[in-house]
Amino acid sequence: MAPAAGTQLTAHTGYLKPDLESPMRIISANLNGIRSAYKKGFHDYLAEAGADIVCVQELKAQEADLSAEMQRPHGMHGVWHCAEKRGYSGVAVYSKREPDQVQIGMGIPEFDAEGRFVRTDFGNLSVISLYLPSGSSAEERQQVKYRFLDAFYPMLHDMKHSGRDIVVCGDWNIAHQNIDLKNWKGNLKNSGFLPEERAWIGKVIAELGWVDMWRTLYPEAPGYTWWSNRGQAYAKDVGWRIDYHMVTPELAANARSAHVYKEQKFSDHAPLVVDYDYPF
Repeated sequence: MAPAAGTQLTAHTGYLKPDLESPMRIISANLNGIRSAYKKGFHDYLAEAGADIVCVQELKAQEADLSAEMQRPHGMHGVWHCAEKRGYSGVAVYSKREPDQVQIGMGIPEFDAEGRFVRTDFGNLSVISLYLPSGSSAEERQQVKYRFLDAFYPMLHDMKHSGRDIVVCGDWNIAHQNIDLKNWKGNLKNSGFLPEERAWIGKVIAELGWVDMWRTLYPEAPGYTWWSNRGQAYAKDVGWRIDYHMVTPELAANARSAHVYKEQKFSDHAPLVVDYDYPF
């Protein structure tokens, strides 16, 4: 059972011996409904993906809706933060090792009610699954998004200066640069590519010092992770890169490679996979 929002849980610390030969693989995937994604083969994908940690977003399920396989896929440990509203939002982290500490929620009621943040700690490593609000449905939601950005920035500052190795995985709902979406000229006034949003994520990188892992590894590769369901966006690869691994510099220096998994389609997003030379 997941603890209440904003609480911390001390758990098992008897870890297996780290495998120093193989990289630590972390996957981030917006599922747009975990039950739908499982019907499309996501559970089978996890069996073959070789992930040590999997961060998922948009569970669109309550805890009671999560089957045993969804709670502990292939024996992995699971922690989740479901939204109060049914069929909406929600995040989770699955890991081969049980975390020694868990934080459910940001400690901000407005956002915790929507199930947008869960953090897992393993020694000096912290892995966060994040689902940043979208503002595309209405101006009211755009204002919620701006409030989230204002609240999350100091949290990113504090985490960056904590001395821990941290990766914030998830759907940030912002494309940073022109290369990050196919039709950038046509989206300059749309949520997800507004000047204020792009400036904010630019400050996270340039001023706070977080590393956008994909763009650092592959400066010239678009790396799209989301495609509209309208028209032929997926078939024509008219996508957006809005799913990130944002990483502290020391951990980022150990990144080996990354890829976007498109051999199967589980949702309107594709899993973002990054391998790190880091003991786990």
